[in-house]
Amino acid sequence: MIKQVLLALLLIAYLGPIALAQQVIPVYMQQINRFQEELNAEYADTATSPLPKAQIAGFKGLPFFPIDSAYRLTATFVRTPGQLAFYMPTTTGNRKMYEKYGEVHFILHGKKQMLTVYQSHTLRETAAYKDYLFLPFTDLTNGHESYGSGRFMDLRIPEGDTITLDFNKAYNPYCAYSEGYNCPIPPRENRLKVAVRAGVKAPAQAH
Repeated sequence: MIKQVLLALLLIAYLGPIALAQQVIPVYMQQINRFQEELNAEYADTATSPLPKAQIAGFKGLPFFPIDSAYRLTATFVRTPGQLAFYMPTTTGNRKMYEKYGEVHFILHGKKQMLTVYQSHTLRETAAYKDYLFLPFTDLTNGHESYGSGRFMDLRIPEGDTITLDFNKAYNPYCAYSEGYNCPIPPRENRLKVAVRAGVKAPAQAH
């Protein structure tokens, strides 16, 4: 009887984390599916879409990499106060003022990575975006699997010294779809030397 009880406890201890993971992963998949649905809805709406009007009627959805929870990471957030404002290069040459707000340090594909996060001087003056952080980056998929000029991620200022990075929410700048937009170009310091197969793919791979 004692052996049976011990065996049962061992099975619970072993299977418990597996069962928990089986519950958590579907919830996470639903969250990313919701993100993709909302992004597709934005692109299908003539009031918010960056697509040329002639393409909106036939739009069926953006191409995404398969959802992969390995690209949802907890990063160390390092605040960098006292930075000077600068003009980030853009696709049209028009100036957009940003400030380096901090750094995120994380492990991806077994390697230490670092990206810089920025704060827009324009957006931080608005109530809705006062805690908004901007993360532009490039990686080894650019130019073939993903958009050549890089992708963006939206973040919020964390309360502590960690922050969640989810590359499944990486999206293309509007310039990837239509001319006339003034899109920031990811700075050299944000060029990852690994492939990030998560988030939105190159526009040429649209459905």
